[in-house]
Amino acid sequence: MTVAQSEVALEEFEAFDAAAPEGFHVELINGRVLVTPAPDGDHDENVVSIGRQIQAREPALHMYQGRGLAVPAYKAGRARVDGAVAPVGYFRGQPSWSDPSGVLLVVEVTSGREPDAEVDRVDKRDAYAQAGFPVYLLVDRHRGEVVVHWDPEGGNYRHTSTAAFGAKLALPAPFGFDLDTSELA
Repeated sequence: MTVAQSEVALEEFEAFDAAAPEGFHVELINGRVLVTPAPDGDHDENVVSIGRQIQAREPALHMYQGRGLAVPAYKAGRARVDGAVAPVGYFRGQPSWSDPSGVLLVVEVTSGREPDAEVDRVDKRDAYAQAGFPVYLLVDRHRGEVVVHWDPEGGNYRHTSTAAFGAKLALPAPFGFDLDTSELA
């Protein structure tokens, strides 16, 4: 992962994003450009497993993978989330960097090196809380655990719960069921 040392304006980011080589994800989080390689198969399967469980309980919801969201956090941001749960059809007609107001849950899965995971654990968590996403779910492959954050207030999540891979993790409202993490890796 490459992180720009100075803050980048939204216009500069958009030019960089348009010029990025195929196979790389480019995001703007709290004024910093983050560049990551495309995810591996296990990464994608984790998101699919979570999405399948949610849709089995709430058929009107869908897990959208790799969706670009305009994150109105601390600074104008752009996040390409691993998963975004929203009502079926929510993104129809939206641009590539979509309005996140209808997103109920954001999923990120750690990739790459252990130090890179701190972006998902801290930077993205804080940006998503500031943006008011109701629930943020992190699949931390480096630590072998799933962490759910919910109830954003004042730019922070008020509640957090963690479960080791293989254990059940209670998801808060509006989901209200135990996520089976036995398929996660």
